[in-house]
Amino acid sequence: MNKVAKINDLVASTDQLPSHLKAVEGVGRGNEDVGMNVQIPRISLLQTMSPEVDKNHVNFIEGAEPGLLLNKLSGELSKEIYVLSLQFKVEFVAWKKREAGGGFKGNFPTREAAEASLKEQDEKLEQYDITENHAHLLIVKNPTTGALDLAPCIMDFASSKIRVSKSWNSQIALKGGDRFASLWKIGGIATQNKQGQTFHNLDVSFVGWAQEEDYKAAEKMFEAYQNVQTS
Repeated sequence: MNKVAKINDLVASTDQLPSHLKAVEGVGRGNEDVGMNVQIPRISLLQTMSPEVDKNHVNFIEGAEPGLLLNKLSGELSKEIYVLSLQFKVEFVAWKKREAGGGFKGNFPTREAAEASLKEQDEKLEQYDITENHAHLLIVKNPTTGALDLAPCIMDFASSKIRVSKSWNSQIALKGGDRFASLWKIGGIATQNKQGQTFHNLDVSFVGWAQEEDYKAAEKMFEAYQNVQTS
């Protein structure tokens, strides 16, 4: 009598695609029409009030602490990340006020577009906050292996982070070349507001120029994603 194989015996034991399954070239068959119809992960900076830090919240993540960076799609936590910056966009985000029920309502190219969308949906504008957001499309580089992620991610710079975003944009412009020609390190840093309350902001520092193979890979990714909406 043949034994029934366990599921673990029937699948590869690694996240890496086995050599016998690799496509000869291009995207894997069956993915031809997927294109850019994928969810681009967002990386956020955790704060004391972030639900992922609250052990009593349904979204709590083991090991999450204020000041760490969280990949919202994978749940991966990092103290710092190394990135090439592909693209920058200014957006306006509509948030329903907590006392009105709370919730994200969407990203818009202008404040006027956000207000128009809310009016079309018969929403009361006084129940919403429309805030400026700087969306940076990034490629993450693994500091241990040196490999680039196969797909980019988005990091949002809003509120006090906008100052950091503007400073970063200025540094990139002063260095010259393509936006993705340089490697940067991003991490969280503790600071205080005017009321003396501690919170974390983003800290961005120049690491060096992109290696040739990284630059070429970023160039291809830029061409593929330059017209993709970040919202």
